Amino acid sequence: MSLSVGIVGLPNVGKSTLFKALTKKHVDIANYPFCTIDPNVGIVKVPDNRLQKLADAFHSEKVIPTIIEFVDIAGLVRGASKGEGLGNKFLSHIREVDAIVHVVRCFADSEVIHVDESVDPVRDMETIHVELMVKDLETIEKRLGGLEKEARAQNKKAVADKAALESLQKEMDKGVSAFAYMEKHPEHKESIQELFLLSAKPVLYLLNADTSRDAVAAQQYAEEKGAPFVVLSAKEEQEAAGLTPEEAAELSIPSPRLPLLIEECYAMLGLITFFTTGPDETRAWTVQKGAKAPEAAGVIHSDFREKFIRAAVIQWKKLLEAGSTAEAMAKGWIRTEGKEYIVQDGDVMEFKHG
Repeated sequence: MSLSVGIVGLPNVGKSTLFKALTKKHVDIANYPFCTIDPNVGIVKVPDNRLQKLADAFHSEKVIPTIIEFVDIAGLVRGASKGEGLGNKFLSHIREVDAIVHVVRCFADSEVIHVDESVDPVRDMETIHVELMVKDLETIEKRLGGLEKEARAQNKKAVADKAALESLQKEMDKGVSAFAYMEKHPEHKESIQELFLLSAKPVLYLLNADTSRDAVAAQQYAEEKGAPFVVLSAKEEQEAAGLTPEEAAELSIPSPRLPLLIEECYAMLGLITFFTTGPDETRAWTVQKGAKAPEAAGVIHSDFREKFIRAAVIQWKKLLEAGSTAEAMAKGWIRTEGKEYIVQDGDVMEFKHG
């Protein structure tokens, strides 16, 4: 399962610094707008201490974590929806990701220019929010024009889609994102998802601040939107990247908060982890929350989904408590589950297939 998170924001807010800290990759970081034109892409391991505990218990030769793809997208500016600052190109990059980390500058630094010549986190957050919404409203308007004729001909799907989009359009005119609308009106989700709207993606706000006091107003904005947020200094995270905890402490660099950001992104995407373990390999696998056992089997190999028979399942803590698979079976802790079983976060699974 390949999932990607786009890092967006105004120019010079710390997007590329954050990306470099996350991925340990060299990227261009410069004090001018549009330093990043084509998006940088990096693979990031999802931290999970359960994985190593299972690997240690089973003396696994390999330990393979689950991953998220991060995409560093060039800075957007006011008017991006109308093509300002190569806006249409950058907005198309956002359309291709599954979720958004919106980096907001909450720090003051006279040496780092700001496109609006002053630091105002709430104004900047609203700028990006509005640009995504304006572009989406254009998309909705075009789609409604195409649906008009079909709806008049009493095409049932066209009638339903038209009603859903007209309702969404009214709410978006009030500033409600497509994501927030779908949360309240899941019955319209199918009609809306077909348009791949920018504001239909979940958003996490990364408040790039030297101290949490600098981010108070931005936190309030995120809370009003019902969106998750993480406060951290991208510069400090980059400085800490690659250092041991002892080295970071010696240099008075705070404990890294990037693992929290990665975990929040994982949760925002509605993902859970199940494990396979043994002497050869302990591995974390990703599925959507609510996935059934055949779907989990299909993540390992597509044939396993089609030829699924049953799954042997135990929670990771119970397996560690037992000490071995044989002991867990002797205690009756390993369950046999069929096609309707809903995978739980932390399940250790073995699949029987044809």
